[in-house]
Amino acid sequence: MTEGTSATHRVQPAADTECAGLRAVWERLACALAEAGRASDGAHLVAVSKTVPSARLREMFACGQRTFGESYVQEALAKQEALADLPIEWHFIGPLQSNKTRPVAERFAWVHSVDRLRIAERLSAQRPADLPPLNVCLQVNIDREATKSGIAPDPEEVSDLAHAVAQLPRLALRGLMAIPAPTDDPLRQRDSFRRVRALFEQLQSEGLALDTLSMGMSDDLEAAVLEGATLVRVGRAIFGARPGPGH
Repeated sequence: MTEGTSATHRVQPAADTECAGLRAVWERLACALAEAGRASDGAHLVAVSKTVPSARLREMFACGQRTFGESYVQEALAKQEALADLPIEWHFIGPLQSNKTRPVAERFAWVHSVDRLRIAERLSAQRPADLPPLNVCLQVNIDREATKSGIAPDPEEVSDLAHAVAQLPRLALRGLMAIPAPTDDPLRQRDSFRRVRALFEQLQSEGLALDTLSMGMSDDLEAAVLEGATLVRVGRAIFGARPGPGH
């Protein structure tokens, strides 16, 4: 993980007003880790920057954030060009179509949203040999929502896909990602995240060397950290509400 994503990392901010949202999320993350009895660097922040102009990402970089998550390939590539002078770690976190795998394989460090073997095979084949293996997580549709991507949370199905992906060259299978059904109830939030963790631990027991649980967003990062999240993906709490359709 690149420097600048842990709950404890701080750099001299560009301006307090620019950094306020980011600092507040860092503080929430630090408090959640302390409540869980986990190390202060036990979970890291991916700033979800889809639809956010590259100038704002540059501001957040000046505030100390180094890891950014994008969901739209063409938008992300434009930002990568605009910010090529900065050592940003780019994570792809959105649904990925087969015809968009090549630029993702070539330009990102992580993909959180692998949900079928065909996508993983294309990423493996298209990952340049001069780059480190592409870090990938399997996306699990933990609450079986029709509107969400991800493999069904069936232990056998998840296991079969995980073992197949783990065998592919140029990929490093790191863990699982999930976006539970939205709820304001902390107990229900934790239940969904607990079921993701159970699948993760099952895969570990089967011999897969996994270390990443990508789960938790603006409204539920505390519950996710309490259930073992190692990456939290936060956008709105940092950047504010995103533009609506037609952006």
